Amino acid sequence: MGGMPLLRDGSEVTIRELTPQDAPALAEAFEQLSRESRDMRFLGAKVRLTSHDLEYLTDVDGHIHEALGAVDVATGRGVGVARFVRPSAHAPVAEVAVTVVDDWQRRGLGTLLLEELNERARAEGIERYTALVSGENKAVVALLHRIGARVLSADASAGTVEYEVKLPAAGLGPSLRAALRAAASGQITVPRRVGDALTSLLDRHVPPSTRS
Repeated sequence: MGGMPLLRDGSEVTIRELTPQDAPALAEAFEQLSRESRDMRFLGAKVRLTSHDLEYLTDVDGHIHEALGAVDVATGRGVGVARFVRPSAHAPVAEVAVTVVDDWQRRGLGTLLLEELNERARAEGIERYTALVSGENKAVVALLHRIGARVLSADASAGTVEYEVKLPAAGLGPSLRAALRAAASGQITVPRRVGDALTSLLDRHVPPSTRS
């Protein structure tokens, strides 16, 4: 991490852990998302992130909450973020999210971010990821069943199902690659704890989480 990997089209990025100093870049990257991308990834539209949102998203400890940002070497702009949030310090499971600005999608950046995040997750003792999926999205539900994802819970009122995917010993593995494709198409929502911390992004009330 911290090198300058090349994407499929030859674009060069730097990937590193976010810090509070990255808040302006993160806010700018958020504004590069189309309304459709915001709706798909954050369950509701918003013009910009608040100072509270940015503090939560950039003040990470690397163990309970990790966030890796991708920066375009040519312009210095933030173009993607991958993060995990675990429920407690020693939990072997974490919720995962990957967001890439619209102009950088379908270049392999999401895969690269998730590969880097997986390395960090394994180093911190995380064994499994969870994700929320719309129960009405039959294609993605079927995909998750095919790759061996385990159902953790279902919320009939929200119409969502929570799935768990095992973190492979190395790389992405077929399960996470399939899940990443679903996430890239907006069919897997933002993790619940991240969503709770970003209540102003949602078009419905979600009780705020207590930050560990």
